[in-house]
Amino acid sequence: MPRRAGLVFATRPFICLLVATLATPLLADEMLPRPEEPFAGKIGLTYKDSEAVKPKLKIPKTFGLEDPPNILIVLIDDCGFGQMGTFGGGIPTPTLDRVANNGLRYTRFHTTALCSPTRAALLTGRNHHSVASGVIGEAGTGFPGYSGIIPSNAGTFAEILREYGYMNAWFGKNHNVPDWETSLVGPFDRWAEGLGFDYFYGFVGGDTDQWHPALVEGKKRIEPPAKNEDGSPYHFTTDIADKAIRTVRASKAVAPQRPFCVYFATGATHAPHQVPEEWIAKFKGKFDGGWDKYREETFARQKEMGIVPRDAKLTPRPDSLPAWESLPADQRRVFARMMEVFAAFTAHTDHEVGRLIDAIDQMGELDNTIVLYMAGDNGSSAEGGLDGLLNEMTFFNAIPEPLEDKLKAFDTLGSDKHYNHFPAAWAHAMDTPFQWTKQIASHFGGTRNGLAISWPKGIKARGESRDQFHHVIDIAPTLLEIVGVEAPAELDGVAQKPIEGVSMVYTFDDPDADDRRTTQYFEMLGNQGIYHNGWMASAIRGVPWLSENPPMDLLDMPWELYHVEEDFTQANNLAGKEPEKLKELVLQFFAEAAKYNVLPLDDRKTARLDVANRPSLTEGRYKFIYPNLLRLPEGAAPDLKHKSHTISAEVEIPEAGAEGMLFTQGGRFAGYGLFVKDGKLVYHYNLAGVERFTVESDERVPSGKVTLKAVYKTDSDKPFAGADVTLFVNDKQVGQGRVEKSIPNRVTLDETLDIGFDTGTPVMDGYDMPFDFSGKLSTVTIELN
Repeated sequence: MPRRAGLVFATRPFICLLVATLATPLLADEMLPRPEEPFAGKIGLTYKDSEAVKPKLKIPKTFGLEDPPNILIVLIDDCGFGQMGTFGGGIPTPTLDRVANNGLRYTRFHTTALCSPTRAALLTGRNHHSVASGVIGEAGTGFPGYSGIIPSNAGTFAEILREYGYMNAWFGKNHNVPDWETSLVGPFDRWAEGLGFDYFYGFVGGDTDQWHPALVEGKKRIEPPAKNEDGSPYHFTTDIADKAIRTVRASKAVAPQRPFCVYFATGATHAPHQVPEEWIAKFKGKFDGGWDKYREETFARQKEMGIVPRDAKLTPRPDSLPAWESLPADQRRVFARMMEVFAAFTAHTDHEVGRLIDAIDQMGELDNTIVLYMAGDNGSSAEGGLDGLLNEMTFFNAIPEPLEDKLKAFDTLGSDKHYNHFPAAWAHAMDTPFQWTKQIASHFGGTRNGLAISWPKGIKARGESRDQFHHVIDIAPTLLEIVGVEAPAELDGVAQKPIEGVSMVYTFDDPDADDRRTTQYFEMLGNQGIYHNGWMASAIRGVPWLSENPPMDLLDMPWELYHVEEDFTQANNLAGKEPEKLKELVLQFFAEAAKYNVLPLDDRKTARLDVANRPSLTEGRYKFIYPNLLRLPEGAAPDLKHKSHTISAEVEIPEAGAEGMLFTQGGRFAGYGLFVKDGKLVYHYNLAGVERFTVESDERVPSGKVTLKAVYKTDSDKPFAGADVTLFVNDKQVGQGRVEKSIPNRVTLDETLDIGFDTGTPVMDGYDMPFDFSGKLSTVTIELN
């Protein structure tokens, strides 16, 4: 298995069989964009005695690059090492198989253990804390490693490639925009265009409803089409595949001189696990044996396929997760169904990636396209808790879901009725053979992900494995070396910090090459780890399915020690036998932490979600006057959670009456709205689908110019606080009722605050979307009392 080099890499000659296909690197101190060259023609008094110089096309050949490859980066969300069939998992993934069989399969590739941190590291080639992305932006704090703002001195590989003539397009998920910058006013520095991409089609945020996504094209929020291009019922993954296929075809038709760089970042397999029913049916009964059996069978396949060494040990299931056989029959039944849905979601996603690769092949471009298929930005997600979820919003708001509700939803799991997530023990099984899951950066269950790379023109190997230790920060320098350029010293007038990753090109044609990444720190939510020359020290802060962990001293953690050169799965803790080695590595972790902006260590969860930790467009304001047909993401909207407030709408009602939405935030999975329905004023509060509260006027809304108002008076400014809600028409009280319990943390993960209509999903059943207000709506005013 692995061969470790120590410091040999510094003197070992670079041997690469790709000389014919890799261009000579350009100077590292180049400024991008380049300064304008002096005019080389001649200027006389008139055009007759002058000589023009035609501007050159911005294509790679202009900059000395001969036939650089197209690039396709596929990034699957929340995908575990033991999930995909290509790495021994129980879910067939023929497209990932195809990429691996046409090139290389990397078995020791790592991520950061969480979403946007991995994505920031991928794009920039720097460690996630180095680019202020030590945690998701929604939990950002005012420290250099945690602000959520990718700094301008850490340009992306896409920004660099664009300056050499690449056409860059991003499809799917962008979770690298600070929450407060996601509205229509931006700023747009961290949107796709600001990060180097010419075109974007997808969503901005952590996750989205696959049936009703919060779609953005470029910088504009749009509603999804009713159907996919083939006429089938709409699904987000199919949609972004359709758009990606159209884009690469159009790009090559119009400008064949420009290679494309496509970043295809699916919302799958992050919750909600939503997928067409015909895909779910393919997996009926396949997981009735449960998660313990799945782990055993996956581990056996991984050994047979050579994914893990023959002498590797399967790590045990933690005591905090139940044995499958200990569960009552009803739980086993619904949990197996949740896994069937998840498997279908995975298989469907791989199929859609396959359509994109097929299209590139049909264009005759696949031979000179480097495909990097990353099976995960972290380990599989245990955020479904011990019992799984019908609605992920209940997890983020610590609202329990009764088992009875899950049993009733058995036949509709995966549909647009649910924002569902499977139980944590299934996530642990998806991370076979390792310990733990997403969030846990200390152990490989959170950080080791499958990677396959193919490039027929540049990689001679077919179906081989590589076991060199690498990290997501190594992707950017790999791409730059393949293209034949180096990162500039200055980008857009800003001096750049060095790339922290190392290129993986040396592994392409040399399976026995010594590792060039000999050290890598890991940290997420207080979970700490350090890899160095075949050893790994690990300190877990807490289990990922709890919203808060018991108190612990972050400077006195229960560190574990693994000799991962010989112990592939981190199964044999040597902390008691090798205390000096452990002490050495812990000190090295803190040295790396100081170097890369990891400090101060922070293990808080809920407290970091407080919007007061981050900049806000609404800070210091108590009155908001919004025009009709406005949409605002939650990060740019006033925070009304457990706060007294008044919502007033100035409307004009025709003689025949009117109805429709006046104000809403959220939708089917949590939120609230004020609207006119059946002639009456209605306020509805949706507590994550678990409880609902409706207040309706006792008389019809009159015609003419009318002020409609809801006064929300909270019992206290504390999470979950109830409230009295009173409705008024022209200052006359017309209705009163209670919201017994309120949303404490987050109203929605992907929907918006809407004025005069309702986008996404309805906040309650009983009206048709978009439920435009049919009278005349002048303004809606929100006042914090």
